Amino acid sequence: MLRSLVFGLMLIPLTLVSAANAHGPTRQKVTETVEINAPAAKVWEVIGNFQDLNWHPAVEKTEGEGGNEPDKAKRTLTLKGGGQIHEALVKYNAKAHMMKYEITDVDVKVLPVKNYSSILKVEDEGDGKSKVTWRGAFYRGYMNNNPPPELSDEAAVKAVTGVYRGGLDELKKKLEAAG
Repeated sequence: MLRSLVFGLMLIPLTLVSAANAHGPTRQKVTETVEINAPAAKVWEVIGNFQDLNWHPAVEKTEGEGGNEPDKAKRTLTLKGGGQIHEALVKYNAKAHMMKYEITDVDVKVLPVKNYSSILKVEDEGDGKSKVTWRGAFYRGYMNNNPPPELSDEAAVKAVTGVYRGGLDELKKKLEAAG
């Protein structure tokens, strides 16, 4: 009896480890910001049209429909070097300089994420400056346990961080050069 009890207690940590690993992926989050020496209204003029993401250096062209109407607006981003991302606008508030959108379809070889949603927001920082915040939440590209490295949490976070940083840095450069 004592031996059975000891053996049973030894199995508890193994069971807990198995249960912890069995849950699958967890929602990842990325937030990137940039301060731009330009008024918020001017920044919003560049990024506030859901149908135009051509300010992002990775985007070859943007095609869409539905303008800036939540639940109606859709766009397809064709990327330089190949690949497409299909997105839908979920919320849009021009007065608050904010939009929320989600990816409806993307090949994980293009962007290694699933169930992606994002918010792009411009805030007035005073003195002719603004802050742009781009944040997203998503799951890695491989929804089961033991993902290959290219579809892991780390790969997804790195890819989304790169998208945001590349876009925000280019936006800053473009607006500040324009004066």
